[in-house]
Amino acid sequence: MIIEKITQAGNPILRQKAGLVKNFKSQVTKKIIKDLIETMRSDSLIGMAAPQIGRSYRIFITEIRRTASRKIVDRDQLRVFINPRIIRFSKKKSIGYEGCGSVGNAHIFGPVKRADEIIVEALDEKEKKFVLKARGLLARVIQHELDHINGIIFTDKISDYKKIMSRDEYRKLSRNNKK
Repeated sequence: MIIEKITQAGNPILRQKAGLVKNFKSQVTKKIIKDLIETMRSDSLIGMAAPQIGRSYRIFITEIRRTASRKIVDRDQLRVFINPRIIRFSKKKSIGYEGCGSVGNAHIFGPVKRADEIIVEALDEKEKKFVLKARGLLARVIQHELDHINGIIFTDKISDYKKIMSRDEYRKLSRNNKK
């Protein structure tokens, strides 16, 4: 089991547009996917992109589940997205708090406006094309991870910098909103 150290903001790889995956059967591609899964789960994240483990490839994963920072109601299975692109964004957008393992090791949260619903097209780890309609948290996570493979960090999209908070304050806010 290899848990990668998460690449932090300031590292140039996080600002590069990642390259297309061309060889799905390569050991490199398989290792990136395995390392993403193990690192994401180890660090209690619900999504992770290849640049976050120092690999400039258009691969990301999502797994909507309960973590230390999120009390998830609508769980979603582990998904692998290779060479993804969003083919439709809803007109309706919402502001939600986001954090990121690459920004202060997920100790900073801020409000980001994103489409409520998207349709994404990608290939899975078996090179099978799929189209997924996502809404809510899954749609937000997909947009966040797609930003990573395009060289964008969530802090670039924060809607109100006065509302940035620490992870501990975010957890308190989340607990209070659930009561």
